[in-house]
Amino acid sequence: MAIMEHAYYASFGYQITSFFAASSRYGTPEELKELVDTAHSMGIMVLLDVVHSHASKNSEDGLNMFDGTDSCYFHSGPRGTHDLWDSRLFAYSSWEVLRFLLSNIRWWLEEYGFDGFRFDGVTSMLYHHHGMGQGFSGDYSEYFGLQVDEDALTYLMLANHLVHTLYPDSITIAEDVSGMPALCSPISQGGVGFDYRLAMAIPDKWIQLLKEFKDEDWNVGNIVYTLTNRRHLEKCIAYAESHDQALVGDKTLAFWLMDAEMYTHMSVLTPFTPVIDRGIQLHKMIRLITHALGGEGYLNFMGNEFGHPEWLDFPRKGNNESYHYARRQFHLTDDDLLRYKFLNNFDRDMNRLEEKCGWLSAPQAYVSEKHEGNKVITFERAGLLFIFNFHPSKSYADYRVGTALPGKFKIVLDSDAAEYGGHQRLDHSTDFFSEAFEHNGRPHSLLVYIPSRVALILQNVDPPN
Repeated sequence: MAIMEHAYYASFGYQITSFFAASSRYGTPEELKELVDTAHSMGIMVLLDVVHSHASKNSEDGLNMFDGTDSCYFHSGPRGTHDLWDSRLFAYSSWEVLRFLLSNIRWWLEEYGFDGFRFDGVTSMLYHHHGMGQGFSGDYSEYFGLQVDEDALTYLMLANHLVHTLYPDSITIAEDVSGMPALCSPISQGGVGFDYRLAMAIPDKWIQLLKEFKDEDWNVGNIVYTLTNRRHLEKCIAYAESHDQALVGDKTLAFWLMDAEMYTHMSVLTPFTPVIDRGIQLHKMIRLITHALGGEGYLNFMGNEFGHPEWLDFPRKGNNESYHYARRQFHLTDDDLLRYKFLNNFDRDMNRLEEKCGWLSAPQAYVSEKHEGNKVITFERAGLLFIFNFHPSKSYADYRVGTALPGKFKIVLDSDAAEYGGHQRLDHSTDFFSEAFEHNGRPHSLLVYIPSRVALILQNVDPPN
């Protein structure tokens, strides 16, 4: 979330009134510096959610009407107002606006020691239509024409140049839904200079599937397309659910999957209900396939890794200024009698395995199978073989899976394991041997048992693998 000072708490930090102030709601400036320093001592980089796409229209405590006119920092007239966000839009052609915003970026880097930025609302900045009512098919005519705000595009290039020149190890991420070509290419190559873009279509796809389709009607080919649809050599941050879904008015993945039964049937002392069983198994599978296939980085909003049972809500008139839901209940994972620990265990081991094998930094995966009838997806990345069976009821014995590598394979991650709330249908002592039998375009293949609603990762254990 954005932490620059904002008058309206329920804006979640996205209606900025003071760009050079850390919000007093969360503590003092010195405490923020301590947080950043502590993270650095643990080897964690800290990025700031920077909102330079718009500003609060408040005139008493914000930039609006700063000199008595509506055009001091913003465009005058209708062009200076975002109708959907009810906020002011910067005039990026103004030298003083550029000085203000670029100085703001440098100040957060030098004063607080942040390691980079996630730029909010980049799509709104890039186009005069701000992306409102627009669909992006990928045709170049959508990205190169009079609809592009060249002043904003130039500012973003300047911002990335500033960040990467002063601090070469810094990271910048663009929140862009349009797919603007070269957004994440170096400025020296004619790009805008971001390191990553958010793969915003992925969480939308998962919510669409859960809301509109039965499990047996999921289109696995479309899932793979959504997860792999990114521009060559432009890195993406994949995520299974967005921060909007964690807020009041929407539902997290866990809530869409299990809804009210999370309040009554998450105890290990009660038998699995069909709803809880389905929810726990799909929650793990969705997050793993997003992590492994969706990009070159992975994003999680805190609490979602263990299926937090409630939304996040800040004090506002609609909830009588209540702080009740302005929280994350991390204690739920520490309770051995609750099933949240299973999801947390899986997320922990998934990330540990990625740290060991490095699939996020590996080339894009080779997808060898996306079988609509069987609901099976298989692919290889970073020398690992990923196998997903999304079918709600069918398990497959001796299922042939293609691979590039000969030799012996072992299970290194199994969503059906007991410590992850699974049904323990697989023997982890089993050795899988590939043979020189071409399958799905791969020179070798092996036979494996794939239970329903299970994700597996196999690793070739022959030297030097």
